[in-house]
Amino acid sequence: MAEETPVPASITSADVARLAGVSRATVSFVLNNTPGHRVSETTRARVLDAADRLGYVPHAAARSLRAGRSNLVLMPASISAIGRLVSDWVDDLHSELDRHGYTAVLHAGRFTDPVDAARAWAELRPAAVVALDGDRLTPQAAELLRRAGVRGVLAFASRPVPGAHTIGFDHSLIGATAAEHLISRGRSRIGVVMPQERGLDAFARPRLAGAESVAARHMATVTPVELAYTRESAAALARRWTDLDLDSVFAYNDEYAALLLHALQAEGIAVPDQVAIVGSDDLVLSAFQQPALSTIRLDLASPARIADALHELIETGSTAPLPAIEAVLVHRQTS
Repeated sequence: MAEETPVPASITSADVARLAGVSRATVSFVLNNTPGHRVSETTRARVLDAADRLGYVPHAAARSLRAGRSNLVLMPASISAIGRLVSDWVDDLHSELDRHGYTAVLHAGRFTDPVDAARAWAELRPAAVVALDGDRLTPQAAELLRRAGVRGVLAFASRPVPGAHTIGFDHSLIGATAAEHLISRGRSRIGVVMPQERGLDAFARPRLAGAESVAARHMATVTPVELAYTRESAAALARRWTDLDLDSVFAYNDEYAALLLHALQAEGIAVPDQVAIVGSDDLVLSAFQQPALSTIRLDLASPARIADALHELIETGSTAPLPAIEAVLVHRQTS
């Protein structure tokens, strides 16, 4: 029988203290930058050198217990699926939160019940939760988070969420803005792309509903069209486009719009003569398409402003209202 390799003992702050020749309290003061405790630069350097030589990593949970709260800001992982615009914005938000001493973490759990989701988030005892899909957050879920000691709950939602600081983000306005533009350009048979990637349905459905609400007020129709973000899926949709009898499409966002634009052109379908296309997010790539892609710009509050608001929520329990996200049509050549 092969001899089992013993599991090495983990390095503790006591090991760091012994190597540095100081007390464990001094190690804690240095590694946690504890305010109000003066430590000489020589001692500080000795502690940091010992921790580096031993490969010591502070225990986040223990540090949270000592401080009475964690420095985690939790974000449901589904936000990364929305698109490059929001993904880049979230990356910048991570940096801004770091400026305040917080660590942003993505939570990958998927839950059908908002209270179950909140319970899983609360188990990590974050300082705050940022819910970009805030329309799924219920008052009961927000209350559970509050009782668990989560000091800041920030929800991007189409309606106020009791118990959370809400920033207006109504996805139906994006679909409505696209449909209004296409109808104003003389189009009446509008396709709306429904992405097949997991996690996007929560955002695609309200965009479809927004387009349908506008079409219902005009002599126009809206048809959902399924599209996965693959070349094969786009080519298959383009091949049957003539049978769909659609003269325009709102393609969910610029990435799907560019994919469909090239697939339609490969099938010999002229854009915008035969089909007008509108994307969303006003990504850099949209202006460089041939023809240039009409799109919807989303005016998001800056990551720095959101990070400042979260910090204020955590520290004081309140913060000033933040502006709702606006949807602004950018007219280019595809429509």
